[in-house]
Order: sequence, then C-alpha cells, then structure tokens
Amino acid sequence: MMVEGRQGVFEMTRLARWWFAPAPAERLAALRIAVGAYAAIWMVAQLPELAGVARLPASQLAAVGVIGVLHAPLPPAVVVAIAVATIALLLAFTAGAGYRVTAPLAALGLLWTLSYRSSWGMVFHTENLVVLHVIALACAPAADAWALGRGAGEPPRGPGAGHGWAVKLLAALTSATYLVAGIAKLRLAGLHWLDGDPLRTQIAIDNLRKALLGGATAPLAAPLVAHPAILAALSIAALAIELGAPLALLGGRAARRWAWAAWAFHVGVVLTMNVWFPYPLTWVAFLPLIEAERAVAWPARRWRRAISAS
Repeated sequence: MMVEGRQGVFEMTRLARWWFAPAPAERLAALRIAVGAYAAIWMVAQLPELAGVARLPASQLAAVGVIGVLHAPLPPAVVVAIAVATIALLLAFTAGAGYRVTAPLAALGLLWTLSYRSSWGMVFHTENLVVLHVIALACAPAADAWALGRGAGEPPRGPGAGHGWAVKLLAALTSATYLVAGIAKLRLAGLHWLDGDPLRTQIAIDNLRKALLGGATAPLAAPLVAHPAILAALSIAALAIELGAPLALLGGRAARRWAWAAWAFHVGVVLTMNVWFPYPLTWVAFLPLIEAERAVAWPARRWRRAISAS
C-alpha cells in the first residue's frame, strides 16, 4: 500500500514537472499578440452582424451561457457599445497595456458579446476556442515581454517566472476541443462513423440546404458523395486526427505533424461543406503547440527591415 502511495506521488510530481516546465516569456507574449490580434479582427468583422442581431424581435432571444442573466434583450446601442469597448480592450490586451485590468475585461467582453450573438436561434461554435484562449491568457502573466509600457531596455522575466504552465494550458485547450469532437462522433454514430455513411449524409444534406437557400456549395461535395470508399477513408482520417489530439501535447515533431494534419482536416471541411473555421485555418489555434515566439518575431523583423529601408 505504501509503495502504491509513493508511486502515485511520483507520478503526480512528474506530471507537475512537465506542466510547470519553464518556457520563455516571449513565447507566452507571442501567443498574447497573435490570439489578441485575431480576436480583435474577428470582433470588427462581426460588428455588422451584431448590429443586425440586436434588432431582432425579443421573442427570438434564446439565452446561451452567460446571457442567461438577461430577461429581455439589450437595446441595440448597448450591444454595439459593448462590442466596440471589447475591441478596444482586445487591442490593449494585444499590446499588453494595463494587462492586469484590460485582459480580464477583454475576456469578459468577448465571452459576453459572442454568447449574445449565439443567443438568437443558432449557436455558433467556430469561435469557442479563441474565447477559451483569451480567457486563459487573461489569467496568465502574458505581458512579461513584448508589452506596451515596459522599458525599452527592460529585459523580459526569465523562463522560470511561471510562463510554461500557461503555454501548456493553451495547448491543452486546443487538444481538448478536437478530442471532444472525436468522442462526440463516436457517441452519436458509434463505429458506424468509420464506414463513411454518416459523413456522406452530412455532406449531402449540408450542401443541399445551401443550394436550396441560394448559398455557395462546396466544390468537392458532389464528386465525393458518389464515392463511398473515399468517404470511408476520410471518416477514418478525421476520427484519427480528433482522437489523436492529445499527441500534440508531446510537443516537438509530434505536435507539428498533428497540427498540420488538423489544418488539412479543416481545409477538407471547406472543400466538402464550405464551412470555415478561421481560427485553425489561419494557424493561430495551433501556435501554442510550437515555438510561437519565432512565428511572431519573423514578421516583426521583416516589418522593421522594410521600415528601415524606406
């Protein structure tokens, strides 16, 4: 019994060492910049739709998540004002300005605004992961480097300052969203999913609905529906990618390979159903799995060189 207890303590200690392994402050800062910039741009793009949703009849409100505290819709001007304030907070979040105040407020504003958008008859899930990432970053010391207000000569806090756990958390959130999607497929369709018929039906119905409503259909939908064997292979690949998401937590080559496979999966969704998930398609969702500081620093260096040469 004592041996089992010691083994359990050892395993927990090893897990803690992995979870809290040091990471550069610049890596977490790079994630703050990339995720914050994406969220701000996404919010700007959603403003017209939010303004339209805010004018829908009150009878159509079906509160989702935090919006459950409302008993009636907010005035349209208030909805737009909250969205604009959230964009401003996200810009401060991205810059790392007043981070201890602006980051939690930006996360709350984003959660509120996108929940409100989903409370009018259709629950959107394309932006769930970005909201989770912003919330996680708001709870982390993500402004210890590359932040507005830090002195030009002030060095970033060292890798032992507690940045590694936050990077791991963002990576775990990315991994978990795909794992949950894979488990949901098995719960709904079981092993029947592997023969390709559920995917074939999903592609056919989705594109038929788009065609009837005058929307754009996917370019590969019709050809693939006529080839069940290909759809069976794609079904197996999709499930393998989703259930294999925890491999991304291994880091290194395994994480990069899984991320590219997941990105290809989303390209396939566009080509077969014309459904876009911009967050992973732009690769921002997968940045926690790699050395994100390199991805952010490279365009910054190119920008500085272009400015110097002009």
